[in-house]
Amino acid sequence: MLFASKNLGKLEDIETILKIKVKSLNDIDKEIEIEENKDTFIENAILKAKEVYKQTGLPTLADDSGLEIEALNGFPGVLTHRFLGPNKTDHDRNQVILDIMEKRKNRTCYFTCSMAYYDGINLIISEYRLKGELAQEEHINKGFGFDSIFLYNGKYLSDMTIDEKNSISPRREALKKLINSKKFKKNVDLID
Repeated sequence: MLFASKNLGKLEDIETILKIKVKSLNDIDKEIEIEENKDTFIENAILKAKEVYKQTGLPTLADDSGLEIEALNGFPGVLTHRFLGPNKTDHDRNQVILDIMEKRKNRTCYFTCSMAYYDGINLIISEYRLKGELAQEEHINKGFGFDSIFLYNGKYLSDMTIDEKNSISPRREALKKLINSKKFKKNVDLID
């Protein structure tokens, strides 16, 4: 199975959750660029899974995930990684979010993860949302993305161990739903 991403943090999450070694876009000789131009996480995950399968012929797992802030009508949502444009860091994005939210009282946010698996015949999708709170300040420790500004039960995701984070991870929950699908179980022999 090929994971349709070059993000090493996401890859580590996937491998830890599945407890198997997974190939990613870093492991193939082909450069694959996909414009994530859909309106929802699910649509972007499907787009990536199908396009990577089309270009490689390998059963493909794709995800799209991001931060949705209730007070901002779900912003940044599908634009979580891109709303400031290319070549910006997680820190840059997090600081802009914190600045926008500085005087807002409602700090409810969601870490949403959508998954799509495509093997040329079967398309299997799943999604999970983790409810949390946007921190007042960034706390960079471990993790990636918006882990350093997302609080779950008062604790930064960036302060959690891999096991702690994976025990509540939307990526884990979405993946668990996906791999428990009857269609996926029928095709589990495709995983190498």
